[in-house]
Amino acid sequence: MSTNRIDARFTVLKKSGQKAFIAYFSAGDPNLEATVRLVPALAEAGVDVIELGIPFSDPMADGTANQAAAERALLAGTTVAGVLDAVRRIRAGGCQVPILFYSYLNPIDSYGIARFAADAVAAGADGILPLDLPPDEDPALIATLRAAGLHTVCLAAPTTTPERKRFLARESRGFLYYVCRLGVTGERAELPPDLGEQVAALKAVARAPVCIGFGISTPEQAAAAAAPGDGVIVGSHLVRLIADHGSDPDLVGIVARRARVLADAVHAVRT
Repeated sequence: MSTNRIDARFTVLKKSGQKAFIAYFSAGDPNLEATVRLVPALAEAGVDVIELGIPFSDPMADGTANQAAAERALLAGTTVAGVLDAVRRIRAGGCQVPILFYSYLNPIDSYGIARFAADAVAAGADGILPLDLPPDEDPALIATLRAAGLHTVCLAAPTTTPERKRFLARESRGFLYYVCRLGVTGERAELPPDLGEQVAALKAVARAPVCIGFGISTPEQAAAAAAPGDGVIVGSHLVRLIADHGSDPDLVGIVARRARVLADAVHAVRT
């Protein structure tokens, strides 16, 4: 089996002494045609990994911006099959940026886990972050996703016990997602004061890179988060841009230009 694109990208970044910039948005927002254009544009803007949300009607871990994005995507007729076809079209266009699905269990379970895993890999996806499925809750399901070739990314939070953090750090594939603050997704004014200490503890036991998300929205915050971590994830901030400019003919350009500013800030932080 060929090297997973997520692993390959982190290997390149490590060799160059750079950190990863990961961008999230909901597939199908404002429609799947925009998704097919946005992913390559973000890759050109310097995004290292695309975290592509599969819209769900009850996104309990998400704040208002991401909830609204999922609702817009569903109203536009977005389905799991449609998202997979969009990824297939993105790959057919030559874009090779790593793509990680961000999904609740319900949509992929309804599609069929084994079928989803096989179809996702065939379309060109590289991994999945199953938001409401801890890796030890259904090991067989996780094994099915991995056996097909999808990396499974785990989440750790400030309140996660040290023993649990060690477990999640061992289990995560591609990277470990550190939720740096409590609550749901959304933009925040500042980073937690103990971020460096928390990330250092995770990196000491993690097999995969540790990337930091939840609440990061400015270049200054992105650079500050990149310093202790291996990568930074920005979602709600870009999702809000899509919401504000969804009908603008230059939607893709607007989002890509902002992504470039954030990516540049992260890439300027050297190891």
